[in-house]
Amino acid sequence: MNFIDGLTFGEDGLIPAVVQDSENGEVLMMGFMDKTAVERTFKERMVCFWSRSRHKYWVKGETSGHFQLVTEMFVDCDRDCLLIKVNQIGATCHEGYRSCFFSKVEPAGNLEIIAERLMDPKDVYGK
Repeated sequence: MNFIDGLTFGEDGLIPAVVQDSENGEVLMMGFMDKTAVERTFKERMVCFWSRSRHKYWVKGETSGHFQLVTEMFVDCDRDCLLIKVNQIGATCHEGYRSCFFSKVEPAGNLEIIAERLMDPKDVYGK
């Protein structure tokens, strides 16, 4: 049986996917995939998500050139979440950071930006 047939997708047909840097373990982002996106990611070895806001597939990096090349894929014990390890090319975040998790919650509850921007989003995505 193919691993995809054993996955548990939510009522919306989606499964969460955490993307992690395969070299240093940094969590880069989290997105959602349907069965087709999982199949494409596995087959093409480039991360493909289902965009809930745009209602379409998107390969990470198709606009920016900042692709995520799959090195390994893992399924959690309940088979309802994926972990995808990648070689990240450039910034992950559409705001220009290497990881989407660039804001740290301080003890007082405020946010601190803990990373440097790798690129200006306006240069890649426009206004």
